[in-house]
Amino acid sequence: MKKINFKSKFKKFSDKWSPKVIEEMNDYQFKIAKIKDDFTWHSHPETDETFIVIEGTMGIEFENETIELSEGEMLVIPKGTRHKPFAEHEAKIMLIEPKGVVNTGDTINEYTAKNDQWI
Repeated sequence: MKKINFKSKFKKFSDKWSPKVIEEMNDYQFKIAKIKDDFTWHSHPETDETFIVIEGTMGIEFENETIELSEGEMLVIPKGTRHKPFAEHEAKIMLIEPKGVVNTGDTINEYTAKNDQWI
């Protein structure tokens, strides 16, 4: 067991939209990321995805609505749901998802980050 400090982990990187693994539990990974501006439309056909806002605010666009998340709020997106995260200003978030999940899901493009990056 080891204690993890979010602030110290966030200080270790500056790139945006590139999730970093900070811990694992069973077959799930806890990932943190810094985000700003628009991401890409995508879905995860095989798994739900959890977004937790640690600092700042973000939005997630869906086909029929946009949901805004503030610091201390979270949202679970059901598998197969197309979505596009965004943040007007830099936000710090945590993602909880199974090992091996690609950040851009079913879409491969310039936003696709290397998987399993630990900090």
